[in-house]
Amino acid sequence: MKKVEHTLDTLPPLTEAQRGSRKPRAGMRDDEIKDDDILELTKEQLTEMKTGTFYRPIKKQITTRVDADVLAWLKSSGKGYQSRMNAILRQAMLNAK
Repeated sequence: MKKVEHTLDTLPPLTEAQRGSRKPRAGMRDDEIKDDDILELTKEQLTEMKTGTFYRPIKKQITTRVDADVLAWLKSSGKGYQSRMNAILRQAMLNAK
């Protein structure tokens, strides 16, 4: 089978046959859909995968008070102290789970 790659800009439009073949599957359960024509990923492809590359959590603006020395420490590494603060809080949240 020949490998074909497209970007969103180069995707060809669906043919009428392709559009028609989608309708019957829309009402099917996942275990009823035949997937034996899907290529298996190689070990190399799996090792190159990055989890959560496109996940971007919703940001909320807040006002909070932190100790002056904590803020100075965060800012001492340069720009992005708010992102570092968020990363520290996220790690604490994940460790607590």
